[in-house]
Amino acid sequence: MRLIVKADAQGAAGSAADEVARACRTAVAERGRALIAFSGGTTPWLMLGALRDLDVPWNVVHVAQVDERVAPPGDALRNLTRLEEILVRTGPLPARQLWPMPVNDEPLAVAAASYQSALEAEFGAPLCFDLVQLGLGADGHTASLVPGDPVLDVTDRDVALAASYQGTTRMTLTFPALSRARGRLWLVTGAAKAERLQQLLAGAAGAPAGRVSREHATVIADAAAAP
Repeated sequence: MRLIVKADAQGAAGSAADEVARACRTAVAERGRALIAFSGGTTPWLMLGALRDLDVPWNVVHVAQVDERVAPPGDALRNLTRLEEILVRTGPLPARQLWPMPVNDEPLAVAAASYQSALEAEFGAPLCFDLVQLGLGADGHTASLVPGDPVLDVTDRDVALAASYQGTTRMTLTFPALSRARGRLWLVTGAAKAERLQQLLAGAAGAPAGRVSREHATVIADAAAAP
């Protein structure tokens, strides 16, 4: 696990954008296209804003979601709302290459399975992302893999439903999908994450984040979060 520390969140976001761009170029050179999964959050939105201006072969880049809240289309709670705004409406990503989680389809369990099936039909099975960008919660969660949630024990699916967390049900990639990816990029900022980041770097497996594969993993943190 590689650690990169920047002075502030803006610097961390810019460095993360560089890592994503590099992963996209490598994937395209080796396999003809790239499949990247993004998480939500304030610093990731800064990262995506910086990514728009970098050398990325957008015509063959596909973007999926790490997780998503069950909320109406266009809701400010939805990660998709910002992904569409930054990468599609005001950015270079073709709309057909954004793969939104179908959180408004019913029943939700079937919708989660259909998301996995759709990605597998396009990119092959087992599903292997070129890069998954992850965040780290102050409680040790990543994606929507929250302490105590039964979804932590899901091993036979790449996409599943998590229980309600902070008032919303969520759809999420599971540990097998995150750990099978060719690379993992952790973007961690803020003093509230410092203790959990130290545990992640030390390899402690108690929190959900610690159960994700450490192989081919890069952590980009700001000075406030870094140990």
